[in-house]
Amino acid sequence: MDTQLLVPLSTLKQGEKAYVVDLELNGLLRRRVLDLGIVPGTSLQCVGTAPAGDPIAYLVRGTVIALRSEDARSIRVNSALV
Repeated sequence: MDTQLLVPLSTLKQGEKAYVVDLELNGLLRRRVLDLGIVPGTSLQCVGTAPAGDPIAYLVRGTVIALRSEDARSIRVNSALV
């Protein structure tokens, strides 16, 4: 896979879609993100951002989930295949 296409989840703009490729998270936060259904291969869409820019809302498996920008930066996605 071409790693140049991988970008942090936090860089998606409202309405953009991508596939999760890798999670650069550890410990309880990684477990929590996986429990929310954000696993490699999952399609998600950025649906909005709070007025201050944090948190960011994503549509994941039919559910809207808000992630802190800091956490979203640790999730690598590929938007070229969507």
